[in-house]
Amino acid sequence: MPNAVEQLIEYGQSPWLDTISRDLIDSGELSRLVVEDGIRGVTSNPTIFDQAISRSDTYDAAVAANPSDDPAAIFWDLAVEDITRGCEVLRPVYDRTDGGDGFVSIEVDPNLADDTGGTIDAVAALHERIDLPNLLVKVPGTAAGVPAIEESIAAGHSVNVTLLFSVERHMECADAYLRGLRRALDAGLDVSRIVSVASFFVSRVDTLVDDLLAKDGSDAALALQGTAAVANAKLAYEAFRERFSGPAWDELAAAGATVQRPLWASTSTKNPEYSDILYVQPLIGPDTVNTLTAATIEAFKQNGRPAVTIGDDLEDARATMAALAAVGISMDDVTYQLEREGVEKFSSSFSDLISSVREKRAAVRG
Repeated sequence: MPNAVEQLIEYGQSPWLDTISRDLIDSGELSRLVVEDGIRGVTSNPTIFDQAISRSDTYDAAVAANPSDDPAAIFWDLAVEDITRGCEVLRPVYDRTDGGDGFVSIEVDPNLADDTGGTIDAVAALHERIDLPNLLVKVPGTAAGVPAIEESIAAGHSVNVTLLFSVERHMECADAYLRGLRRALDAGLDVSRIVSVASFFVSRVDTLVDDLLAKDGSDAALALQGTAAVANAKLAYEAFRERFSGPAWDELAAAGATVQRPLWASTSTKNPEYSDILYVQPLIGPDTVNTLTAATIEAFKQNGRPAVTIGDDLEDARATMAALAAVGISMDDVTYQLEREGVEKFSSSFSDLISSVREKRAAVRG
């Protein structure tokens, strides 16, 4: 009998793994997760690569053999190899679903988050280096990232839009995807092979909002702790459904275009007082992805109840947002702060990553 993670697929949600490493691939664990647990995609980011490279000797031989003296160039060589091999592991899923799933994501240099032209060039360069149909290149959903999304999609490059926190920015990125698809179709490209997901971060919203509510300290504020993130995600899904409907979308869909699926990111529970599947159980539904850590996969296998839940309690979600506003919480301010903090954290992680490669190179070359 399929386990609870595998059963998510029956309800329209694709479970993806929120990590990648050479150990995971070499050991066969990634293949096992795909075959036994129904994992249908993989994401990566600078923090994940830093941990993989700095905390083991798995990459020592490759670093030692790399002819470059530039730690950034060495990193990109390592990452390209890992992502390419990950794409190969997931390729049977991509083929079996006729291009509907089986994707692996790699992120552009986070320092390009506010550089539209640099992001466009980086997306194209990574798609050229990893010329596989199930590659997604991650583009930050910042103000500068929005036009980069449109240009990349128009050029036929599939992208994973990351660092989304607000419904408004989510819709800006959806509109960029739609404009890019229209341009691609008008240019004669096969839009059925141009794919995008929108990584909407969840648990980080509660982490920040809960802190603000605790500082307020009133009964009304404290009663709202642990409610903002799921409500925000549910409203994002509602907006997604509205955007990908109607005559303009129907015309693109008739040409083979696929929706920009919401991808629930940062779904491991940070507060030990909350359910370990708080950011999985209420967000299950058609045309969605949930990126899961290994611990969250095991938790959902033990405690999950697969069912379509994403459309439940929408009025409660709206009421939650109204109640947050009533105690002085501005979700616009919260999501803007989280976006900028996310850019800074990923940039810092990338710097740490390059330092780790530099140190590893010095150690293995003597």
